[in-house]
Amino acid sequence: MSSANVKTFTEDNWQKEVLEAALPVLVDFWAPWCPPCRMVAPVVDAVADANVGKAIVGKLDTDEAERIAEAYGIQSIPALLLFKGGQCVDRLSGGQNGKADLQAMIDRHV
Repeated sequence: MSSANVKTFTEDNWQKEVLEAALPVLVDFWAPWCPPCRMVAPVVDAVADANVGKAIVGKLDTDEAERIAEAYGIQSIPALLLFKGGQCVDRLSGGQNGKADLQAMIDRHV
């Protein structure tokens, strides 16, 4: 069960929810079949809960939004990208990232 503070991004809402967002947006590129993605999910939830009003946190299912994943060069998941002003400004990849890593990434761009 993910946090109520984690948004779901899709091809339909990507432009408005990510690229046009007033706050920095942390996007977890993931897929339901990916074990490392499931391992990082609680960390993403915790970061979302800790940054309400400071940053937006959400997930994009790469199987359902292949075009977006391809546009940002996602070759392995999980991949965590931070967007600000419609641009990708930072990224981490792999399931080994902890809450401190994600929080530091957000803090660098707030």
